Amino acid sequence: MKIDLHMHSTTSDGSLSPSALTWAARAGGLDVISLTDHDTCAGLAEAVSALPDKLHLIPGIELSTTHDGCELHILGYFIDYTNQHLLYHSRTALEKRAERVHNIIGLLKKYDIPISYDDVLLDVIGTGGILGRPHVARAMQRKGYVQTVSEAFDRFLGDAGPCFLPTELLQPREAIELIAGAGGVAVWAHPRPDQYARFLPDLVGWGLRGVECIRPRAQPSEVQSLEARARAHGLLISGGSDWHGTWNGRLGDFFVSGQDVAGLLDLGGL
Repeated sequence: MKIDLHMHSTTSDGSLSPSALTWAARAGGLDVISLTDHDTCAGLAEAVSALPDKLHLIPGIELSTTHDGCELHILGYFIDYTNQHLLYHSRTALEKRAERVHNIIGLLKKYDIPISYDDVLLDVIGTGGILGRPHVARAMQRKGYVQTVSEAFDRFLGDAGPCFLPTELLQPREAIELIAGAGGVAVWAHPRPDQYARFLPDLVGWGLRGVECIRPRAQPSEVQSLEARARAHGLLISGGSDWHGTWNGRLGDFFVSGQDVAGLLDLGGL
């Protein structure tokens, strides 16, 4: 069984529509996926309606939070994507993320990168999508200021970059409670090593159920360290590609096994 529990569509900052994403996942040999768009579950109904045979979809979301000056992302699995509190959060996030993009554009001008808000919107028009840094990165690439999306993140937009701004939507505790209230399971997405030991006890105390330990480019020693600490806290193990587009490789090239994430799958009866 090939599984990928972290991917994005055009409803947030991915390159494929929710329906196209499901077909690309099946073409890539995946058996179980989770669509985890940033701060919205608006693409899940389309993904469910287009789901190919022999592909199982776990309804998901990735909530952006800020804690002690750091941005932490919390994944929610097995959510009720019609939950009114989640829908309200999505509407709020749409406005706040747009404001964040305006502010990032202002920072980029200091580095002689004068992209406009309309440049960023080219990837979003018609999708109703939530704006994110990849939209900014793709605008920078189209205008010739960087060669690739990865370069935009490495030089300017990454968490340690000079033009990074946190999303500042929720506190982690609020995100975990929001996910639980929608019947979901809260999992810490791609924790940074320098934040992991520092914040994990607090997150566990607030109801965190798991940690995304298995990711592309993670060294085996890093995965083992993440898993050991997670299990010491009684947490579930998750894994996913955090796929946004073809610049991340072909969908399905990275996967985890059923054994890797057995505890999480058991919660959903899989």
